[in-house]
Amino acid sequence: MRARTKIALGTLALVLVAATAAWSFRGEIAVALVKRTVEQALTGDPLAALPDGLHLGLCGAGSPFADARRAGPCVAVIAGRRLFVVDAGDGAARNLQLMNLPPGQIEAVLLTHFHSDHIDGLGGVMVQRWVGGGHERPVPVHGPTGVEAIVAGFNQAYAADRGYRVAHHGSATVRPAGAGGEARPFQLGAPRAIVARAEFREVTVLESEGLKITAFEVSHAPIEPAVGYAFTYKGRRLVISGDTTADARVETAAKGADLLVHEALSPRLVGIIGAAAKTAGRENIAKIMADIVDYHATPEQAAALAQRAGARHLLLHHIVPALPSGLLEGPFLGKARTLFSGTVQVGRDGDFISLPAGSDAILVSNRLRQ
Repeated sequence: MRARTKIALGTLALVLVAATAAWSFRGEIAVALVKRTVEQALTGDPLAALPDGLHLGLCGAGSPFADARRAGPCVAVIAGRRLFVVDAGDGAARNLQLMNLPPGQIEAVLLTHFHSDHIDGLGGVMVQRWVGGGHERPVPVHGPTGVEAIVAGFNQAYAADRGYRVAHHGSATVRPAGAGGEARPFQLGAPRAIVARAEFREVTVLESEGLKITAFEVSHAPIEPAVGYAFTYKGRRLVISGDTTADARVETAAKGADLLVHEALSPRLVGIIGAAAKTAGRENIAKIMADIVDYHATPEQAAALAQRAGARHLLLHHIVPALPSGLLEGPFLGKARTLFSGTVQVGRDGDFISLPAGSDAILVSNRLRQ
């Protein structure tokens, strides 16, 4: 036997022994990897690792339709090292953690309106922010008039949970005064009855350390009030439409924005569900499918609006209906990509877009896909 052959066989034998040993100890290896990952997560600040600028993450790209790729509506915005959450649908707190955006570092929650799918994860966000950050004050929850009742309801519903956790962990660990939320209502001006429905109305929600957050009114009738939000920081700007029709006020808010995050509904796909429901004798479902078309925007409408506004990147979220296969994205979009000269992106949970300060770059990634 040649020397080279002997060396090759010997090397192969060593590899097989090593592989067998690794397989035998695979559980312990996995534990060691978890230990290292947890230590890194708890000792580092994931927000500090981001370049200074604006960043947006979809912690929920979906709607009330069950969708394995999309939790309830939730948008995380990071300005510098400050973390904000816009809407808190079901699954929000879980996705924030999976995206390495610690709920304990949330500075404030902002609600666009009070439809159930936009608030049904608020309790979990409140709890995770409280216990994860050791806060001494409740999380501020900004929203239009009416947010007081929403926050008070969640605080009451979670009162027993608060008591359990304080009794178990002690008030030095989970400070009672930091639990829950604190409503921060804002008004957009005169009562609707004396203001033209198409008039652009906005209010500054927060302005400090180079960051400005404004809320602007949108059309989601019969749901009133309903708002979108604009974030401006160090020369970069992003706009979140909230739930709305194709509204000229969103176009006004998004003028020259780097990023427009707009809701989208496909009448064609919703119509298929409605027709099937009618055939099955499910008249209530058929009626709902017919109703929801008139207070949302289509992907084509969102694209045309983004083009008129001069926005640079369009991210569609609050996707209606569910898109269980990527093959449905084409039918969902229709002609949207021909109507917008920038990039049109159909949102999925984990999508992450960075707008570094001092740059015109738009960096796209996903924090959940393997």
